[in-house]
Amino acid sequence: MQASPKVSPFLWFDGRSKDAAEFYVSVFPNSRILSVSVISEGPANGQAIVEFELDGQEFGAVDGGPMYSFTPAISFVIACDSQEEIDYYWDRLSEGGEPGRCGWLEDKFGLSWQVTPSMLPDLMEGNASKVTEALLAMDKIDIETLRRAAESG
Repeated sequence: MQASPKVSPFLWFDGRSKDAAEFYVSVFPNSRILSVSVISEGPANGQAIVEFELDGQEFGAVDGGPMYSFTPAISFVIACDSQEEIDYYWDRLSEGGEPGRCGWLEDKFGLSWQVTPSMLPDLMEGNASKVTEALLAMDKIDIETLRRAAESG
C-alpha cells in the first residue's frame, strides 16, 4: 500500500494572499512563510502564490481574483486549552472582521474560524442541553459559563 498523500488547505484570495499569510503567521506561534511565488503568465499575471505554515499545518494561498469568496460553510477550528487562549485568538482574528455566534468569527479576509475550548466535548457530556443553551447565547466563548452549565442539574 502507498503512503497516504499529504492533505493541506489551499485558500483563494482576491489579491491579498501575501497579506493574509503574513497576518496568520503573526497570530499563530511556530508559524512561518515558506515561499512566495509571482505568477508570470495568464490572467493572474503579477499576482502571488504563497505557501505558509501555521503551527505545523501547511497552507497554500493564491491571488485568484474576485470570482470566488469564502463562506462560513468552510471554517478552521482552534481548540483552546484556556480562556486566555480563547481571548487571544478571538481578539486577534476578529480584528477588522465580524464576530459570530457560538465561537465563530469571520476575519478581515473573510475566512471563518471557530475559537472553541478543547474541553467542549467533556462539558457536553456533563449536561448537553444546558451547555448548548449557554453556548447559543455567546459570541466569544466563556469557559467558566459553560462549566457552570455542565454542572447544573
